[in-house]
Amino acid sequence: MKIRILTLIFLLQCVFNLGLHFHPLDPLTPQEINKTSFIVKKSHLGTLKDLTFHYLDLEEPNKTHVLQWLSSKKPPQPPRRRSLVVVRAGGQTHELIIDLTSGKIASSRIYTGHGFPSFTFIELFKASKLPLTYPSFKKSILDRSLNISEVSCIPFSVGWYGETITRREVKASCFYRDGSVNVFTRPIEGITITIDVDSMKVVKYSDRFRKPIPDKEGNDFRTKHKPFPFSCNVSDTGFKILGNKIKWANWKFHVGFTARAGITISTASVLDTRTKRFRRVMYRGHLSETFVPYMDPTYDWYFRTFMDIGEFGFGRSAVNLQPLIDCPQNAASLDGYVAGPDGTAQRMSNVMCVFEKNGYGASFRHTEINVPGQVITSGEADISLVVRMVATLGNYDYIVDWEFKKNGAIRVGVDLTGVLEVKATSYTSNEQITENTYGTLVAKNTIAINHDHYLTYYLDLDIDGNGNSLVKAKLKTVRVTDVHNKTSSPRKSYWTVVKETAKTEADGRVRLGSEAVELLIVNPQKKTKIGNTVGYRLIPEHLPVTSLLTDDDYPEIRASYTKYPVWVTAYNRSEKWAGGFYSDRSRGDDGLAVWSSRNREIENKDIVMWYNVGFHHIPYQEDFPVMPTLHGGFTLRPSNFFDNDPLIA
Repeated sequence: MKIRILTLIFLLQCVFNLGLHFHPLDPLTPQEINKTSFIVKKSHLGTLKDLTFHYLDLEEPNKTHVLQWLSSKKPPQPPRRRSLVVVRAGGQTHELIIDLTSGKIASSRIYTGHGFPSFTFIELFKASKLPLTYPSFKKSILDRSLNISEVSCIPFSVGWYGETITRREVKASCFYRDGSVNVFTRPIEGITITIDVDSMKVVKYSDRFRKPIPDKEGNDFRTKHKPFPFSCNVSDTGFKILGNKIKWANWKFHVGFTARAGITISTASVLDTRTKRFRRVMYRGHLSETFVPYMDPTYDWYFRTFMDIGEFGFGRSAVNLQPLIDCPQNAASLDGYVAGPDGTAQRMSNVMCVFEKNGYGASFRHTEINVPGQVITSGEADISLVVRMVATLGNYDYIVDWEFKKNGAIRVGVDLTGVLEVKATSYTSNEQITENTYGTLVAKNTIAINHDHYLTYYLDLDIDGNGNSLVKAKLKTVRVTDVHNKTSSPRKSYWTVVKETAKTEADGRVRLGSEAVELLIVNPQKKTKIGNTVGYRLIPEHLPVTSLLTDDDYPEIRASYTKYPVWVTAYNRSEKWAGGFYSDRSRGDDGLAVWSSRNREIENKDIVMWYNVGFHHIPYQEDFPVMPTLHGGFTLRPSNFFDNDPLIA
């Protein structure tokens, strides 16, 4: 009897905790991942050859159901938990939806379109080792008088260049360590190895030329001194984490982690101190895709046009955060869970951190000297809350921040660091160069190649509700014409604001920088007390960067969404990945540009804003042997959302 009572108490505690922490957008638990894997393996797919799991994530519930659940005063019936799975088996790509409540396969189909799912870690690991046992490669290494035990090979995705694709392929590039830890700085040039990933065989090999391997001296990226740990030195009231829900100051939101996107921020709401209620700002936000094309069109480099999120996964590439370096002393660490190649849950420890940050400046301040006999000074320190992760994709490290501010703003930032991707050259001095090297000589025998970075953000903003519009607030110069009025001023001109509301998705494609304009997402049905339309505006942190590739270039066909920094589309639950769901070897026939071409209505609709944080990276010598952090980002700032400054309660 005592055992039964204890069991009942335990079950009741589990139910209570589930209700306490549950959120419809919670990532799949390890138990749910393993249950999904078990159901798939028990199906007919379990009998097929080489079953591997490439995507296993929550099948996002219907948005209306989630919002109903969040707004209900009584504990409602939660949306059914379902998982979306993509596996490879028997040389085909299978898509399944698993109902975790019933334990059954809700749907199953074979994908026959263009593109392939992301690579698994095991595939990349095996592909990296394959050249080391390939006879022709071993001979090439021996002919160069190199020790094969000091060779590291790295598989790169290959894109698409108009050919008919029948295989999942990577091209391996190899490097000579010889005691160096900065592997990417010592390439072995002239060798190209094409690998069929499914059969794990070399299908094409060439050894065309040789170049001197750059010296290992002077390329160590490790610091010579102990890193100086940083502390935020904040004395604020702190934050609360309950399951995946976070509450801090006047914000509450949900944080998740997926193998593809990494950090996801959902159902972010800000407190209106006047009405004492939380108001919706963003339903869902995350990184959607990266595009990193290198500007070397030669045979050994032309294919380096990476879509890291779709081809490899930002979450899967997340690294364990370094205490006191990546995150301050007051940070709370969070784990994530992903499915391994065999479908079982894998814990990724300490891949996110949450902390209060002191900006060491004023969130606002003022000194007033015009009150007789008084000097009045007031202000508030710039304290914010940061959710951070770091993803390492080969040579580059991306530090991704979501920062929440007490003034109602959300600042989204990304820092690029790591080591450059270089090619070996015979040049040891800039004066020797007589040809196009497609980059910068950053050290002896070392050319760092010009390249771009585009990080595309998915921002499902719900400003005070679903019915939103994109407003372009254009600043127009007006000439003063009332010169005959004796009471008029001597001014000749001024600027005024002319507002245009985007009607369709074609209007939602915006090139910033050509004219003075502010972009706002507004709720036309909601007004402030004095009648202004509530909204949030987009504030880029630097001049937006767009692709310079020609429209008919194959990498640009795949990533044509980089031609505009801003896109606004009609909400569709399935439209989340800017480069298409199947990014590897895609052809540009799925993704953001295709969806936008439907030209759906976006006025007073449920809409999504997409923003490209772009960089044209011309390498410099200071970027070698390790690149100092390069920052980019944007802010979403309330614009007539509140009746006054929310910092003044």
